Amino acid sequence: MLIHQIPPQPAYFRVKIWRRLQGLGAVTVKNSVYVLPAGDETHEDLQWLLGEIRSGGGEGLICEAKLIDGQTDEETIQMFQSARDAEYAELAAEARLLLDSLPEGEEIPPDRRRQVEKEAERLNRRAAEIARIDFFAAGGRETVKGLLDGIAARLTPTTPDNAATPAPTAIYTGRIWVTRAGMHIDRIASAWLIRRFIDAKARFKYVSERSYQAAPGELRFDMFEGEFTHEGELCTFEVLIKRMGLDDPAFVPIAEIIHDIDLKDAKYAREETAGIDRLIAGIAMQHKSDDERLDKGGAVFDGLYEFFRRKRRGSAKESGQTKEES
Repeated sequence: MLIHQIPPQPAYFRVKIWRRLQGLGAVTVKNSVYVLPAGDETHEDLQWLLGEIRSGGGEGLICEAKLIDGQTDEETIQMFQSARDAEYAELAAEARLLLDSLPEGEEIPPDRRRQVEKEAERLNRRAAEIARIDFFAAGGRETVKGLLDGIAARLTPTTPDNAATPAPTAIYTGRIWVTRAGMHIDRIASAWLIRRFIDAKARFKYVSERSYQAAPGELRFDMFEGEFTHEGELCTFEVLIKRMGLDDPAFVPIAEIIHDIDLKDAKYAREETAGIDRLIAGIAMQHKSDDERLDKGGAVFDGLYEFFRRKRRGSAKESGQTKEES
């Protein structure tokens, strides 16, 4: 924890220190009180910064603190995640614009390719900068990675020889499926899909992404560099459907709802989206246990699936009657 006091003038010095704190990934819990996760590297970073503050006529102190009242560890972690998610969201918007400008499955002219490669390199550098201070694995990282991978894929058009084919779900029976702790919309929906339609004997493991070391045989989903995670403009739920070859029409509207909530791009703008977003958010607020979130959230998706399955069947039946009448 850094507590400092800086002279009001010159103004540029205050801005300089603020920018340095942002670059370190610090968040503020009170005016002029900034925190970072305890560690040798973060301690050294704050020591260097405190030296700058003192050389500029300010003063301050560094202490290792445990918050015992007023704010929980979880609330502090959420502050770090929100700060990084905001940065990831800005980067994702830039990456999405670049991805949408590229033709799919076509060669890109050399001049345009060089421009895209240069821009993609800049976006990847920025992603690495944010990841360096993403101390608590904010969810926006997977979205950005998926978009950047999508750009790379457009630069290397898919051919029949390297085109992905749906994986047989039989090889995914009784597996351990690993994802980040603190499940929300995409992870809850993906886990529901896995357990109900891919691996009925699935066992789920919830981990801290920074400290987790993958074990042989484990399958990671909605995790950075996981076996099943964001690809291009697809969220993990959509990727699972595509990679597993699941073609039930009822999955289409559910995937569109999950996509818009998770990626926040309003691509499909379904009328059900806002309600499902608030419902899942309420479940996450009410239940800290990931197993409970999956249980309660899974019931929501059971209902959604049944609704869209029956709605489609009813529409098909009505359409058939209309044809007979005509």
